Amino acid sequence: MVSRRRLASVIDDKAALANFSRVRVAMILTDPRAEDNPIVYVNSAFERTTGYARSAVIGRNCRFLQGENTQKEHVDKLRHAIEHAEDVTVDILNYRADGRPFTNRLIIAPILDSNDEVIYFLGIQKEMYDTEREEDRANALLLKVRSRVQEDLGMVLDSFSAQSDDDPISFDAMTRRLECLQLVYESMQLSDEQARMGNGIDLGALVSRVASGIAHDESRSGIRYIQQVEPMIVNPDAAVRISILLSEVLSNAFSHAFERMEEGFVEMRMSRLAAGGLRMTVTDDGVGLPQNVPFPDPNTVGGRLIQTLTEGLDATITPVRGAAGTVVMIDVPVGITDI
Repeated sequence: MVSRRRLASVIDDKAALANFSRVRVAMILTDPRAEDNPIVYVNSAFERTTGYARSAVIGRNCRFLQGENTQKEHVDKLRHAIEHAEDVTVDILNYRADGRPFTNRLIIAPILDSNDEVIYFLGIQKEMYDTEREEDRANALLLKVRSRVQEDLGMVLDSFSAQSDDDPISFDAMTRRLECLQLVYESMQLSDEQARMGNGIDLGALVSRVASGIAHDESRSGIRYIQQVEPMIVNPDAAVRISILLSEVLSNAFSHAFERMEEGFVEMRMSRLAAGGLRMTVTDDGVGLPQNVPFPDPNTVGGRLIQTLTEGLDATITPVRGAAGTVVMIDVPVGITDI
């Protein structure tokens, strides 16, 4: 098994954390197991920098960014690194959707699964200006972003590596997971700056932001959403894992609880336990879990990710099938969240 660095190790470098966001540094993922290593994810910074909409690039190889003045030696350097699953950094001339050229500092790094197999390539991109091209600081910053994120993404994306024909990859779900991770990093930085709590993270504020974003994106007319979250300060590793775990469970409720139903409600609560630790519950009044389907389901991408996160927190997850709807209760024990 690969020894993975903790997700929250990104908090150790505030400069890297500040610049790994959905709006400042472009990020892409490509799938080397598919024909021609196509793009499977881009963030909003990529769209803003290149002028290409996400819908126009998913499924294409990155070479469409090249043009007549792109140097062959730079392209060959990238190709060699990908063929040998190596990290690489290159300043390459790329072209925006409107044809304008720009210098792109591009860092490519392989993302490994738990068996040390390459499952994706991570691309970190930043447009370079004349005043930055010779600055060591700019390159060092991007390398820190890469090193902090490379293995962190591996844990989240490893769940995709075992998909089957019955459980195909949902690019919308992949996007949600990756943007949740970036949202967590941004919120961690904001929380730390505002509260000045050192390495402590305001989990209440973080969870509220993550949950509200999911409810906004995935709810629909007739479905009410309620949340009640107690403020609490926890360590960064627990904050990241809890936030992503909540994202999975809450998204599952919005996606599956109300099939063929026009109305309903979803409620999320997070509170301290008297003996220490915390409890999260996600409740809905929808169709309920099928009796013959386990939760989390190890045969699905989401189920495997929930299992991984739960085990990493030493937490327990208990689904309750009610007369109407489902309650999912997650208990995180004392000590795991200590600063």
